[in-house]
Amino acid sequence: MRHQNGGWRDRWKAGRARAVPALRDFARGLTDLILPPLAHDSPEATAQAGLTPNAWRRVIFLEDPVCDGCGAAFEYDGGDFASDRCAACLARPYRFERCRAACVYDEASRGLILKFKHGDQQQFAPLFARWLSRAAAPLIEAADAIAPVPLHPGRLLTRRFNQAAEIARPLARDARRDYLPDALIRARATETQGGRSARGRRLNVKSAFAVTEAGARRVRGRRILLIDDVLTTGATAEACATALLEAGARAVDLAVVARVRTAREPPT
Repeated sequence: MRHQNGGWRDRWKAGRARAVPALRDFARGLTDLILPPLAHDSPEATAQAGLTPNAWRRVIFLEDPVCDGCGAAFEYDGGDFASDRCAACLARPYRFERCRAACVYDEASRGLILKFKHGDQQQFAPLFARWLSRAAAPLIEAADAIAPVPLHPGRLLTRRFNQAAEIARPLARDARRDYLPDALIRARATETQGGRSARGRRLNVKSAFAVTEAGARRVRGRRILLIDDVLTTGATAEACATALLEAGARAVDLAVVARVRTAREPPT
């Protein structure tokens, strides 16, 4: 009798395990039918919360082949014997080892990023994290931990959130990677990077970042994936990578939502 009762319980538990996800999916579908999810960029309802088809078509996503050093798109696949780096990265490598960007920073993507960064529309964070999970998949796979580019406390107070951290957190969670939100800090306030030359940007963020004592213990000997929203010249990411490497990180990679087309110019 005990054996029969035990078998009945097992079958009941197995049936319940199958039924609960099915009921959950049904309830979610019913909710979406009554209250359709809205697009992030419009009050238009979509099949799944994200972008409207028009906005999606306008974003230029970066697909392989891309430069391993800065994420720039190659015009064509050069084959097995072609370099995996562009001329600029071969001439002057960044301090971070590899880079990937989900899309090109242009009129289409700029509006989305600025809504997120300055418009307090944090619904973009998981969307951008999903973009990076695809574009930066090799970097995520190799990473021991994921860290966001930090904001200075004064800037964080006015903006109320760090956009890089809001992207890095779900990315690390979904990838099951160690998340390091406070290992890297902005040790001094800096002026905005907007409008500055590449050299001006490097000088503006020189020695602006540091790794805390507790953070050093968490980065030492590990490969760190650094997350930011936009790659312009790479000055900020290089300053962060320098601080992490000096604290003992084994290597630093970079993943950004978007990169400007002219982030790296070939040497002349």
